[in-house]
Amino acid sequence: MTAFDRRSLLRAGGVLAAASALPLAAAAPASQPLIRQRADPFITPPVGGRYYFTGSVPEYDRIIIRGASTVEGLGAAAETVIWRRPASGRMGGHIWAPELHRIGGKWYVYFAAGDSDEPFRIRTYVLESVAADPRAAGWVLRGQMQTAWDTFTLDATTFAHRGKRYFLWAQGEPGIATNSNLYIAEMASPLALRGTPVRISVPTESWETQGFKVNEGPAVLIRNGRVFVTFSASATDARYCMGLLTANAGANLLDPRSWTKSAGPVFTSNAGTSQYGPGHNSFTTVGGADVLVYHARDYRDITGDPLFDPNRHTRVKRLRWKADGSPDFGVPNGGASPLG
Repeated sequence: MTAFDRRSLLRAGGVLAAASALPLAAAAPASQPLIRQRADPFITPPVGGRYYFTGSVPEYDRIIIRGASTVEGLGAAAETVIWRRPASGRMGGHIWAPELHRIGGKWYVYFAAGDSDEPFRIRTYVLESVAADPRAAGWVLRGQMQTAWDTFTLDATTFAHRGKRYFLWAQGEPGIATNSNLYIAEMASPLALRGTPVRISVPTESWETQGFKVNEGPAVLIRNGRVFVTFSASATDARYCMGLLTANAGANLLDPRSWTKSAGPVFTSNAGTSQYGPGHNSFTTVGGADVLVYHARDYRDITGDPLFDPNRHTRVKRLRWKADGSPDFGVPNGGASPLG
């Protein structure tokens, strides 16, 4: 299914029909979010005593960064625009889901962009900066991240493990009737991949295929002898949810057999806390505590295309751990406090 098909189906009204099927409960007022109208949120680990934030803006036209000495401080921090889409041509369409990474003494932003005449012709691109502070001027566009196919590609992240750096992203693969699957590859440099990408997850379960067949927004957390990858699934309305992939920390991460998918979603809409469509998360730390960063709306029903509803707000909550060493996401009740 093309991105155009996806948009058209959403506008046809299938969204509201399925969203209304969510269980009804007495809803408590949602807690105040950390940052309003910022979707696909990404908060770095502390770098030089500061946290940095980036995420999608409702206009899908620019890349922003905030910085603060605390996670809570990001809420009121000034926002710096480090890049704007061109007025026409390549990358002149939708700008989605930037991530900010410090690699080898430089900053990199991986982001998805469409073209002005085809805003849903989404591909992944990378910006680079040699500045110590990512809010400083001097970002340079390094071009498109080349993968195995020139197809719908988005939500890239990167992580280092056991002396290797990996790239992890969502993409539509020719011959597979899904919107996007998850892929991993080793990196030759922050600007290029090494070897053949490996598919590690395809949306096949009912909770991954509500509205659309989607696996996207991967985020990595390495703890307790395992590599955990969260991802988001289904349409971007109240059915949006998170799943979990797990691999042994000593396994070959480029072998699909190393990964096990959760039997069901690990983070879903909750009427009791008035948080709907939680997902596209990242992780950071505060002291010795792990913190889940995610977006969610505080209402269930949406008029029109969910992609153009601006009210996906950035929320944070402490991530706790089960006795078996796996993450316990609980229910979406996060707000502005990372340890709440």
